[in-house]
Amino acid sequence: MAQARKIMMYIVVIFVLYTIITSPARAAQLVQIGFEGISSAAKGIGQFMSQLVK
Repeated sequence: MAQARKIMMYIVVIFVLYTIITSPARAAQLVQIGFEGISSAAKGIGQFMSQLVK
């Protein structure tokens, strides 16, 4: 089981590196979209907690 997890991690790392090397603009765009999603989620949680306190 541990061996399979290690192999899958290598495959994921190789895929990510390949994507970054072949299309850096698209990779940057995907990272930006991911961070925007995380930011939106954090804002939503903050607003929810603020409403609970009020």
